[in-house]
Amino acid sequence: MTESHTSLHRVGQALSRVVVGQGTLVEHLLVALLAGGHVILEGVPGTGKTLVVKVLAQLMQADFCRIQLTPDILPSDIIGTNVFDLNSRRFTLKRGPVFTQVLLADEINRTPPKTQAALLEAMEEQQVTLDGTRHALSDLFWVIATQNPLEFEGTYPLPEAQLDRFLFKLQVAYPDPQAEKQMLLNAQAGFEARRLQSVQPLATAQEILTARQGVQQVTVQESVLDYVLALVHKTRQHGDLTLGTSPRSAVLWLQASKAHAWLQGRDYVTPDDVKGLAPPLLRHRLLLGPEAQLDGLTPEAVIQGILQSVPVPR
Repeated sequence: MTESHTSLHRVGQALSRVVVGQGTLVEHLLVALLAGGHVILEGVPGTGKTLVVKVLAQLMQADFCRIQLTPDILPSDIIGTNVFDLNSRRFTLKRGPVFTQVLLADEINRTPPKTQAALLEAMEEQQVTLDGTRHALSDLFWVIATQNPLEFEGTYPLPEAQLDRFLFKLQVAYPDPQAEKQMLLNAQAGFEARRLQSVQPLATAQEILTARQGVQQVTVQESVLDYVLALVHKTRQHGDLTLGTSPRSAVLWLQASKAHAWLQGRDYVTPDDVKGLAPPLLRHRLLLGPEAQLDGLTPEAVIQGILQSVPVPR
């Protein structure tokens, strides 16, 4: 096991100790980090969405910025703007929160489409354009957006073009009773989510970038490639869906599968790597038809049906 493997596993273990009862969430966040894919965290208030991102950024010593998105937020509040300096008589760039390594976009569906679109170029190309000038972002630039699934009044659902730029949509559920009791014991022992000074860094941004290079070395047999393609094509032919997955999603699925294999200490991808990542990768990309919605069908049910209908390669 390489030094990068050791550091990432320590980060995962430390994160699981702070954010109790969210083991699957932690694993998928690490996979997304290694794959360089952005993430949507969806969950009711108080389930630790903001906490998990803050702790993860602190554990890997990454520059962190949080922006609370509201209806009055403008694109310039995210990207920045050129400001005229009277002394030098020149325009200077006032950088926005997007010039960081880990960006937490809190309640992204509360800001209008024009502001949501300000993140599109940054997420896809790791750069922003201001007044015709391109400005590169950090090599580690990573967006994690949160949203509340219950409140719809005053919200602006993300368009499909932006949803497709997120690698995963992770649902943050309530912890089980045992994990919630441990949370109470931690609070009784003095742990406060608002104060994270006791969280010690266990990795560096450079180690993350080195780990991403290791992910690129993971091999994929042609049969596994064909399996990914078969699953993607099945979503486009499914009778209950009006929109399947894009070619971009196939590339991201492959990259995430390689990251998962690397995290497990393997240098090759198995069909189980592909299958295990199907729900978080597909649930925000599949658009149910009107009849399917009336029948109460859910994207998760469609995903499970697709996984069962496509033969798994040996």
